[in-house]
Amino acid sequence: MIVSNAYAQAGALGPDAGILNIGMLVLMLVVFYFILIRPQMKRAKEHKTMLEALEKGTEVVTSGGLVGRVTKIADAYVTLEISPGTEIVLQKQAVQTLLPKGTMKSI
Repeated sequence: MIVSNAYAQAGALGPDAGILNIGMLVLMLVVFYFILIRPQMKRAKEHKTMLEALEKGTEVVTSGGLVGRVTKIADAYVTLEISPGTEIVLQKQAVQTLLPKGTMKSI
């Protein structure tokens, strides 16, 4: 036979291989927490406080890109005036950003 058989070595990492694997798993979980989970929770908390701060007359941008002024606020819905005489009803979660007063006039 021209090619010899290759055999895996047993115990290449030694007796501490289990502890090393557990340590790497814990390290990966910590990294995922600080890079992915924690910033997402922070963003969700900021969005929730922004929605609680909504009041009549606030100018906002929706997740669909519509710019409007809040005219009515209910528990789960917001009514926006997107142009004079044109109002739409959206879920509160669709509000993405609060704008400074007078932004609609400058657009």
